[in-house]
Formats: sequence, structure tokens, C-alpha cells
Amino acid sequence: MKMTMTQKILASHAGLEYVEAGQLIEVDLDMVLGNDITTPVAIKEFDKIGVSEVFDKSKVVIVPDHFAPAKDIQAATQCKCVREFSYDKEIENYFEVGEMGIEHALIPEKGLALPGDVIIGADSHTCTYGALGAFSTGVGSTDMAAGMATGKSWFKVPSAIKFNLINKPTKYVSGKDIILHIIGLIGVDGALYQSMEFVGDGIKNLSMDSRLTMANMAIEAGAKNGIFEVDDITIQYLKDKTDKEYIIYKADEDAIYDKEITIDLSKVRPTISCPHSPDNTKTIDELEKIKIDQVIIGSCTNGRLEDLRMASDILKGKKVAKGVRTIIFPGTQQIYLDAIEEGIITNLVQAGCVMSTPTCGPCLGGHMGILAAGEKAVTTTNRNFVGRMGHIESEIYLASPAVAAASAITGFISNPEQI
Repeated sequence: MKMTMTQKILASHAGLEYVEAGQLIEVDLDMVLGNDITTPVAIKEFDKIGVSEVFDKSKVVIVPDHFAPAKDIQAATQCKCVREFSYDKEIENYFEVGEMGIEHALIPEKGLALPGDVIIGADSHTCTYGALGAFSTGVGSTDMAAGMATGKSWFKVPSAIKFNLINKPTKYVSGKDIILHIIGLIGVDGALYQSMEFVGDGIKNLSMDSRLTMANMAIEAGAKNGIFEVDDITIQYLKDKTDKEYIIYKADEDAIYDKEITIDLSKVRPTISCPHSPDNTKTIDELEKIKIDQVIIGSCTNGRLEDLRMASDILKGKKVAKGVRTIIFPGTQQIYLDAIEEGIITNLVQAGCVMSTPTCGPCLGGHMGILAAGEKAVTTTNRNFVGRMGHIESEIYLASPAVAAASAITGFISNPEQI
């Protein structure tokens, strides 16, 4: 049939036996996702369509997480708009303060994204759910509105790049280092409107948390989506999260790819993305000594339990350097609770870190850690554009939780292997 994983999923949801790259199709949706920034715009467009109900109350998911808890009157107004719409339309999967999380950490935790699904979200990092073998991609608020009303969306079928992952990463190399390595290799437009398909024996050496991180940042290479082959690790992850049936799609042996790239995980080094683009990468061995003012560990990219555990292991019994503000953002309430029960939070607070409720906060320059002119931050978030986290004269270095934690201790961007 010559179809990739993504093409097979799209074909099935379009009611077609076969699709090819460049083909325009209309597909049925399994989930439509929005947050407190994008949903108010979608609501205005939804009202123009003239329908009174969403297409499926269980398949629309809304999570106020960017400016929540509300940081000011405008944010409170946005959240109120979303809240009232969700209650009026009886949205079953509406998660707010107290039960919320950062949307792309919360959705997998709740078992709402499944292999073989087609998911759209009015947030660019909706591509996260490809880690579970779903086709998921970010869309605009107008497409979200149409999706909520009709349960359908249209796509141009993407071509694909095959990433063959081999061998096992070293101790302090995680999914964040691997995806930064790949983005540095191919560039921020290296997979423009393509599917990044991750396969190979090396996948078995990547945890689900690492896979979610990698799929999350596929958009930073310009990709339409990122997707992993479903294996026993995926199935075990979903086992206690859902009892719904799902379909696993594998690429055909003769599937057509624009290119194939082999990544030897054993050779990937801790990798940092330097200002002001995700593809401006250097390994920890190549980076000059850089003094920092702030460390962020969290976000939809690296706020999961494995990430907090790594930071705790490095910071336990040590102290954050004087003058370095170190802020921790658990991805969800459940992750926060699990980290408390493991003693992770105690270790982090005793080291001098400050804890935040789950929120996107500083990642988009929203609140809870904005940078002033001239300040430098090491962060586990996903973008380091000019002004992304505050002042246009600040600098953002993207890194893994291990590098971020090591840097918090020394006050300079540091190798976790040397702490």
C-alpha cells in the first residue's frame, strides 16, 4: 500500500483505502482541544456557525492552563469565557484549577489520547500525542471552532521523514537531548509540513516521558506531526488509563519517505539550544561558560514525573547557587502529588527551588518567572525566540532537566555528569 503510519491513520478517518502525500482530505476527529488563550477566539467563531451544541460532549477537551490561575483581570475574563462555554455546552472533559494540568501533560495522563486517533488542538504543541501512536497536530482557533461544531477537519496529507533510532542513550541523555540534537541536525524548517516518524530498536530504550517530550517538539522542526511506533511500553502506559479499544497502525514496509535519518542514541550528548532559535544547538562539551540568572524545570515538554525525579536526584543534598532563581512546574496535579509522595518536592525545596502550581506560566512569557533585560535562563521549555520569556534583551537556553538542575547548582550552564 506504500503508506506511512500517519497516512494510514488519516486514510482510515477519511473512509479511504489509500491516501498519498499532497492529497486534500476531510477526516473524522477523535478529539478537539483548546486552552484559555485559543478557546475564546474559537467560541466567537463557533457562535457564527449557528449550531447550539458541540458535535460530541466527550470529544471536546478544554483546559485553561496558560494564564491560569488567572494572573490579571484580562486572564480572569478569558478563563470565565471558557468556563461558561464549557458548562453551557456540558463539556465532559473540562479541567480547571485544582484538577487541571498543563494540557499536553494532562491529556495523556487521563487516557484521552489513544493510538490511531486523529486529534486537533488550538495549540501548536498538540503534536505531543504522537508519542502514543496518534496523529495529532496544532490548528488555529477557527479550525477548532469548526471541529467542535462538525467533528471534522480537512488536511493536506503530509509526506514523511523516517527517523531510525538505534542503541541506548547514556545516563543523563533524555528525550529532550535527542529532539534538540535532531532539530539542530535538520533545522527549524527541516521537516516543514512533514510527519516525523520515529522507529527502530532504540525506541525500546526510551521511556514514555521521553517520547512525549520528543513528539511535543516536532513542531520546532516545522513538522505537521511527530509519531512513534506503538510498542509494549506504550501499551503498558495506557493499561491503567483507559479501557477503550484502539487501533495500532504500522507503516508499510514499502512506505514512501522523503528521507531516512539514523540517530545513534548512544552518541547523543547533553544538548543545549542557544538563543534565539531551537536549531542553534551545541553539546555541553562545545558550550562556553555561561552565567545564568534563572532555571525553569517544567512545562508541557518536561514537567512529567521522570523530569522532576531527574532534577531531584541531581539537586538532593545540594543547594541552588546564590542569585539563581529556580522554579519548578509540575505538569499536572497528579504529577505534583506523586512527586510529593516520592520525596522529590522535599528535595527540591530544601535545595532552594520554588514550586508552582501546574501552569504554562513563563514558557510563553505569561507569568511566574518573566525575564528582565540582560537576564539569561536555562529552561526545559520548548522555544527560545526573542522575547519568548520576557524582555527582548533576555536570553533563553533550552535544555534537559538534568542540565537545568546541574546549572542551578553551579550558576553556569553545566554538565550533569560533572556534578
